Amino acid sequence: MSETNTSSAAAHHAPRAATPIDAIAEEWVEKLVDLNPAIGTYIGSPGEHSGYADYSPEGHANMVAATRDVLARLEATPIVDDVDVVTKTEMVSTLKLDLDSDAAQLWKRDLNNLASPAQDIRGVLDLMPTATEADWSVIAERLHNIPEAINGYIATLRHGIEGSVVPAQRQVAEVIAQARQIAAPGGFFDSFIAQAAGVGGSSTLDSALSEGAAAAASSYQKLEHFLAEELAPNATSQDAFGRDLYALQSQSFLGAKIDLDETYEWGIEELARMTAEQQEIAHEIKPGASIAEAIELLDADPSRTLHGTDALQQWMQKLSDEAIEALAGTHFDIAEPMRALECMIAPTHDGIIYYTGPSDDFSRPGRMWWSVPESVTEFTTWREATTVYHEGVPGHHLQIAQAVYNRDQLNTYRRQLAGSSGHAEGWALYAERLMSDLGFLDDPANRLGMLDGQRMRAARVVLDIGVHLGKPKLTGSGVWDWDYALDFMTNNVTLDPANVRFEVNRYFGWPGQAPSYKVGQRIWEQLRDECQANEGADFDLKEFHRRALNVGGVGLDTLRAALLAPYSAS
Repeated sequence: MSETNTSSAAAHHAPRAATPIDAIAEEWVEKLVDLNPAIGTYIGSPGEHSGYADYSPEGHANMVAATRDVLARLEATPIVDDVDVVTKTEMVSTLKLDLDSDAAQLWKRDLNNLASPAQDIRGVLDLMPTATEADWSVIAERLHNIPEAINGYIATLRHGIEGSVVPAQRQVAEVIAQARQIAAPGGFFDSFIAQAAGVGGSSTLDSALSEGAAAAASSYQKLEHFLAEELAPNATSQDAFGRDLYALQSQSFLGAKIDLDETYEWGIEELARMTAEQQEIAHEIKPGASIAEAIELLDADPSRTLHGTDALQQWMQKLSDEAIEALAGTHFDIAEPMRALECMIAPTHDGIIYYTGPSDDFSRPGRMWWSVPESVTEFTTWREATTVYHEGVPGHHLQIAQAVYNRDQLNTYRRQLAGSSGHAEGWALYAERLMSDLGFLDDPANRLGMLDGQRMRAARVVLDIGVHLGKPKLTGSGVWDWDYALDFMTNNVTLDPANVRFEVNRYFGWPGQAPSYKVGQRIWEQLRDECQANEGADFDLKEFHRRALNVGGVGLDTLRAALLAPYSAS
């Protein structure tokens, strides 16, 4: 790779002069870090972040007041350039949606099995530096601050009980089990601080860590008791959110308004198309084979099986490194700081796979994490090659690290905080399909694995909308319910029963998020096709990707406006 190619990812325009809109955005990042120090950890901002957000009703009121203030200032501030157009559009849209969610009282029932304060309070510890005694001192402080965070969270959920704004019983039961596991002797906190043994800390630090871990575990035990004794008896038996709340959730996760009924019907068609494509590939693997028979054949192939998490981590890293090397300078511009991507085995055992972005100075690289259930010891490469591309390059890592790298043009909010699930996850699915189109999944087994994931994402568009809008079942009578959803998902994925159950619980408790993957992919592909139609023979796919990723993470309506603006003006 030449230096020119290596360094061109952000197009290296002259540094852009900051505008009043940028100043407001930067101040908003500082305010958010002040209100929620975990955000500072997430983006790697300067300082030793050991605190937590105030999860109490009073803390929420402070966040709402700050949101109203920054929104008023933004709306009164004139735009200077095209970058300002995107920043102001995105911030105003996001802030208004946050206020709409507040008005809908969603914060009072913020509890589910994957993405609520119950998980976030513990999860930030995964991103904290652990190399030095000073690092562990900060961790000790944060461990000691967990009880206050949990107390505030309990106060908010108790406030919800008083107003009959409560989560579903199903989600409460799931989080009770999670809290019990985290709080158990020898559980997460004990295992976590055991990592400090090799740092050579003082006896004072050892005591602080031990006491902090004990306090943190005790607070999760307190959360478990509250959930079981107070919230569970008052939780609702109604899983569905209903059309109005679902529409708000969908718009928040996509950063775009969609026709929910049309999307439901499209999801049914897309699921059928994915299934048919899988069947064709099954015949390639073994003539006349069903999808299930092809999968059974691949799962029995020892050359496609990894044994143990060490082998999994090494395989992921190797495939990721090879993808970066192959794509850099050919299909994408990948700057040198972005070439570091660490593939990690997560310290938890939830079964999820996720990505965390680099710190703002790239001192902490982007990381792909695999949370492996304790009972799982074997992994099939044919299923997971596409996962590495989804989480790494050209998926989340290229997308998110590109925005971080583009600091000459984008303020901190645009680089680190702006975005939507539809933009991020839609791009990651777009990237999976792109890698197939580019020949990286020419092995029929790996293509079947890619389609296995794409079929699951199509299925959950149908399930998620079907459940929360009370759609009629696709077969039989009545509307979507838990048992029907579980059967439907079981018939459309190849996950083990425990993971299927976890996934369905996720859709029931986090409405609108799961469809954002496949719907986001649809919108990304529509935007690419619109740009190609506008440019005709001059269309260049690599240039489209450069333009799109340099916008940074935004809602999909904002992305559409940014990418199509040149054609609208002509």
